[in-house]
Amino acid sequence: MTTIDEASAWAESYKNAWISNDADDVAALFTDDALYEFRPGDDTPWRGREEIVAGWLEEQDSPEVWKFDYEVRGVLDDGTAVIQGVTEYLDDRPTFENLWLVRLVDGKAAAFTEWFMVRKGTEK
Repeated sequence: MTTIDEASAWAESYKNAWISNDADDVAALFTDDALYEFRPGDDTPWRGREEIVAGWLEEQDSPEVWKFDYEVRGVLDDGTAVIQGVTEYLDDRPTFENLWLVRLVDGKAAAFTEWFMVRKGTEK
């Protein structure tokens, strides 16, 4: 069963991978058969660790242009972590509110689903 501490460690590793944009750091976050959805029921999710790493590196953000804070809000009965975050871009992009559902298996994400929306008043 996933704990708050495990979910926090995973989220911190995610943030560190976002900073490094290193393929090994990204790969370490996910199971071999993980699913990465940018929205619930995503028509084109990334499937499997290799596709997740390739997609991540293709769409990477430079760590100098963003700040990210998060809080683990809880863990559901099935071990899915609920993580709320805020992504503040320091360039011309708006600030985003994020909600992630992350099903962890042995400390790695087997499923990642994101909801995101522009924070009111930060539209650019």
